[in-house]
Amino acid sequence: MKILDWNELEDEQKPLVLARPPLLTDEGLSTQVRQILANVRERGDGAVLEYTLKYDGVSPKVYRISKNLRKAAWDSLEDEDRAAIELAVANVKKFHAAQKPKAIEVETMPGVICRREVRPLSRVGLYVPGGTAPLLSTLIMLAIPALIAGVRERVVVSPPGPDGQISPYILAAAYACHVTEMYAVGGAQAIGALGYGTKTIAKCDKIFGPGNAWVAEAKAQISSTPGGPAIDLPAGPSEVMVLADHTANPAFVAADLLSQAEHDKAAQVVCLCQSGKLAKAVIDEISEQLLILPRAAIAREALKHARLIIVEGRKDMIDIANSYAPEHLIVQLEEAEEIVPVIQNAGSIFLGPFTPEAVGDYASGTNHTLPTAGAARAWSGLTLESFMKYISVQSVSREGLEALGPAVERLADMEGLDAHRQAVAMRLSEQET
Repeated sequence: MKILDWNELEDEQKPLVLARPPLLTDEGLSTQVRQILANVRERGDGAVLEYTLKYDGVSPKVYRISKNLRKAAWDSLEDEDRAAIELAVANVKKFHAAQKPKAIEVETMPGVICRREVRPLSRVGLYVPGGTAPLLSTLIMLAIPALIAGVRERVVVSPPGPDGQISPYILAAAYACHVTEMYAVGGAQAIGALGYGTKTIAKCDKIFGPGNAWVAEAKAQISSTPGGPAIDLPAGPSEVMVLADHTANPAFVAADLLSQAEHDKAAQVVCLCQSGKLAKAVIDEISEQLLILPRAAIAREALKHARLIIVEGRKDMIDIANSYAPEHLIVQLEEAEEIVPVIQNAGSIFLGPFTPEAVGDYASGTNHTLPTAGAARAWSGLTLESFMKYISVQSVSREGLEALGPAVERLADMEGLDAHRQAVAMRLSEQET
């Protein structure tokens, strides 16, 4: 992990220090994904199962996972595991239920009523990775907001493991979250099935969830298809930035950095420290904690492009954080709450020594599906509204049109759209009966 002093860097070096490693632009991968999607669109389930065998090395023992199988997985859990899932579900449900939007109605001028109606999406696809870690937390973060939003059909896909089956923890979480359908399929072929539909899997309106480069590319391509589904948000390697001053516990800081690094070899890990002494203490703690991590090999690879930056002033820390726009921002500073109003760009903020990123990843209630790679400058993380849409409604009385119509006619004239003007003029010329 590199240690850098912000004040010793030249101005032109600073953006480079904060730059994410360039994502591999593999034209071969893009071409293969395009071919997979085309084949799934043309051949449906047959192509899906062929690609599952080719890329996952297995044929699913059961392609469509019944509710009975999901319940059996739930019933087989230890009591403590069920209780942990139930707690996470309850907290996520509580936080997202508070986000329910309401219909609004405004009389913009006498006789002119404008409304906004809220509607849930009808059918959504929820992608749950199952590679090196069975991400049951991702299922909770996707399925519960969809349920609360009122989405009628909530479809989960997750790749089968080496035994041809989905992790029992993911199956159990699917039961706890009341998903309506579930399929043992992953990769670009799963995105194709959700986006285009097959004989078994009906087409979805929107696709949610993280995945590897194949999944991310498939989501990007299929969302640009005319009539294709929407997607949740742009996805890249997961990332964390930690702000730490003299009050920070080096062991806590190190643990937060490692909890991100163990995700993926491409995970982004950055720490801003207010002293060289703290920076060295964090490095020492990382070395110690790595010794007992089962996923240490993955974490070590991620740490090769991590940065620990010494920043003396709190203002510089804030400026750097806003410039970097991290997915996760952990604030281990004195009076941490005071920093929130001046943070403009972050996916999710974690305040104080007892708020590790892990609580948000699993069970505090906030959503862990967040913008990465600087997308937090313009994107929010997943919310209840991600599973909803809005329809505007207007109604105008005769008196309202008499007041509003002349302005509409003039605006139509300015644009040269005579039929628009006529649609108003003929109504105004109509005699009341």
